[in-house]
Amino acid sequence: MANITRFDPLSFDEPFENFFRNAFWRPLAMESSKRMQIKLDVEEDDKQFTVRADMPGVSKENIKVALDGNQVSISAHISNSTEKKDNGNFVHRERYEGDMYRSFSLSQAVDKDKAQANYRDGVLELVLPKRADAGQRELTIQ
Repeated sequence: MANITRFDPLSFDEPFENFFRNAFWRPLAMESSKRMQIKLDVEEDDKQFTVRADMPGVSKENIKVALDGNQVSISAHISNSTEKKDNGNFVHRERYEGDMYRSFSLSQAVDKDKAQANYRDGVLELVLPKRADAGQRELTIQ
């Protein structure tokens, strides 16, 4: 099947679009926003949610998890930078220091008292049991 692309003869951006998308022209700093994202998987069964979040390089003391109903918030401070002792300038730097944050909603409220968190090998695993009273309820019409 042919790939059809719409052409706008009055657009001045189109001839330069591919030129500026080339990685050679992009500043290296533009990639930094992708580095500190928390990537996660969420599994659900009848009794609980299991969340696995990739957080390499973070010490477990710098991780905070907050639960509020069906809302889960994960935050962490990461410090991979080293002190620079010479007078040279960085040409490219991938070691960084900063904060990561991720918040998401689950389909059902969780039981905060039974929730568990484990951090090993750069992966945070949350076991979040579903709250028993959070199920569906049918109302009697009076």
